[in-house]
Amino acid sequence: MKKELENILMGNPAFVVDGSLNKNKLTELANKYDSVLLKMLMENSSIKSHFFTEIEPGVLVFKLETFLQFVNNKEFLPNSFTAYKSRIGLSTLDKKYISDNNDIVLNFPYKDCILEGGQDKEDVKREELFFNETLAPSEINRLLDDKVFTEFKRYNNEGIVNVDSLKSNDNLIIKGNNLIVLHSLKKRYAGKVKLIYIDPPYNTGNDGFGYNDRFSYSTWLVFMKNRLEVARELLREDGLIFISIDSSRQNANGVVGTSALPYLNVLMDEVFGRTNFIGHLHWKKKKQPSFLSRIAGVMESILVYAKNERHIEKLQRGIQGDTNTRIDNASNNEVVMEIKAGIRYKGDSNTTINKGVYKNKTMTTEFLDDVIVKDGRTTNSFRAKAKYRNTQSEISRFCDEDLLFITQNNSFRRDKTDEECSKGKTITDLLLDWGQNQDATAELRKLFNITDDSKVFDTAKPELLIANILECTTKEGDIVLDYHLGSGTTAAVAHKKNRQYIGIEQMDYIGDIVLARLEKVIDGENGGISEQEGWMGGGSFVYCELKNDAQNTVRQIKRAESLDEILIIFNKMKSSSFLSYRVNPKKLLEEDFISLSLTQQKQLLLELIDNNNLYVNYSDIDDVHYNVSDEDKRLNRMFYGEE
Repeated sequence: MKKELENILMGNPAFVVDGSLNKNKLTELANKYDSVLLKMLMENSSIKSHFFTEIEPGVLVFKLETFLQFVNNKEFLPNSFTAYKSRIGLSTLDKKYISDNNDIVLNFPYKDCILEGGQDKEDVKREELFFNETLAPSEINRLLDDKVFTEFKRYNNEGIVNVDSLKSNDNLIIKGNNLIVLHSLKKRYAGKVKLIYIDPPYNTGNDGFGYNDRFSYSTWLVFMKNRLEVARELLREDGLIFISIDSSRQNANGVVGTSALPYLNVLMDEVFGRTNFIGHLHWKKKKQPSFLSRIAGVMESILVYAKNERHIEKLQRGIQGDTNTRIDNASNNEVVMEIKAGIRYKGDSNTTINKGVYKNKTMTTEFLDDVIVKDGRTTNSFRAKAKYRNTQSEISRFCDEDLLFITQNNSFRRDKTDEECSKGKTITDLLLDWGQNQDATAELRKLFNITDDSKVFDTAKPELLIANILECTTKEGDIVLDYHLGSGTTAAVAHKKNRQYIGIEQMDYIGDIVLARLEKVIDGENGGISEQEGWMGGGSFVYCELKNDAQNTVRQIKRAESLDEILIIFNKMKSSSFLSYRVNPKKLLEEDFISLSLTQQKQLLLELIDNNNLYVNYSDIDDVHYNVSDEDKRLNRMFYGEE
């Protein structure tokens, strides 16, 4: 029978990999009672009699366990290939590659749409249920369609004012599910964003984010993937994405093991392409490490990818305070140079530098002649031996242009030219002077007048870190996007550095922290990078929200704490417009519902909701049911380029 079964199954190309049957595929289909597989098995009488039981005339029951035991026996198909003979990559639990599986999108809504994770404080964070469901591709498309924005407000020096119009260079702060918002941005901003910086939940179980970060790596990767794909669409051809990611060995369940970093690196290779990997930065996030770990960690990783690496030049920072440079080099040979009279001396204004050898750290300079200094300048020409990096003609030019000077340690340096000062300095992969976590904490405490040891936000980034990233990747007017806005550091820094920005945050603290912070920025707050930027205030931004439909009900369900609360929601939902089309409200019986536990009741109600209706689609803006104001209609049409 073994050979007979093999011949039957070989008749379907879907069961075959490189000329051999695929055991994993057969097992998967059998567990799903796949109709094609079952029909093939029933076409042969001996196979049929072995794997089916006739319980009454014309009614057959598939003996699943018998079939699985047979197929998985090592004597059957000993050379069968596993699911993927020659491919390696990220896959889901059902053995489907992320890149091959369009339905992978179906598994992300339970992060934002089904699961709120809306705890306000870290100390009350709880393990949460994942109420996931499967959507058809057409439903996914509708879920990700352009959405209606509402609650438009403009923040400027006058306070909070009405939004008369939306300008192409407006800064935007948007409240809502970041995946949904990102898709709604495509029509207006596709191919226009120069830099994306995100500091996403790291999936360590310890993030200070208000929403749940305890996901399996597969769930977390799907969550990241779906946002990264649309984010890539928003980038310019010369655009870059920076992702902060913790290198902690603690996983989502608090168990020590491999960090999320290598998984994210592989995922980024898949979404952006391996050739577009620019580098892996190591940022020193704190001075004093925790010595509880086997290796005390002080670094955090930042992955850098380009949309198209062919359009990316060196990442350079503007030189800050370094306006002069050495003219010697330890690896060069010693030579004698003629130094013209009249160069500056940084020591005593009136003195004599006696001929001889002078050491400065690891370098030496030998003066072959005495040098007389009067009023801070040399009065005679002289010879000096050193390991020069410049030629005699260059040294003479430095003298003529008053660039060369002698330090108080009797070594040579020169001032950089205006052209040199305007050029940036290529960054290294080790970021030691880009601010630290304690700076971010101090900045927020100062901003919000916090005098005790409490934190405004647990995982804020220092302004200097973001400022340096913006400086080496963007210029004034470029668009910067942060769709995990958190405490709003990216937006605050971009505002001070005159970059256009878009910030997205779904949590309620957007009002108490982000908006309040940006109001202070407009008023001219002097914290963070304000002093080095000479920040005096000004500018504006527009705030708006995704217009909720079923999302409000989702929140009520998850916050309900009693049967009475749940029953009110249950009866209201039976007449709502956002029930799944698969649901017949007449069959929702209260007596059946009451018999369930509170957890089961919540799960049932969440499963009844059509996820396409969490937010109002732009295509439905004129539907009277959604009660979209005329003003919101006008601004939405302006946003989507129809006015």
